[in-house]
Amino acid sequence: MKKLVLAAALTAAASTATAGTMEEPVVEAPVVVEETQASSSAAGIWIPLVLLAIVAAAAAD
Repeated sequence: MKKLVLAAALTAAASTATAGTMEEPVVEAPVVVEETQASSSAAGIWIPLVLLAIVAAAAAD
């Protein structure tokens, strides 16, 4: 009886040791976050100021 239990234990250990495949592991590419250079907040005000100056110059005539 002891030999039967020992054989079953060795069979179970051998089957779990060889489980799986020899496939290459899947490695995901790292995520690269590139920051863009932000313009200053005053850059968006120039166009309305120029248009306002043109309208003021036209109204002054």
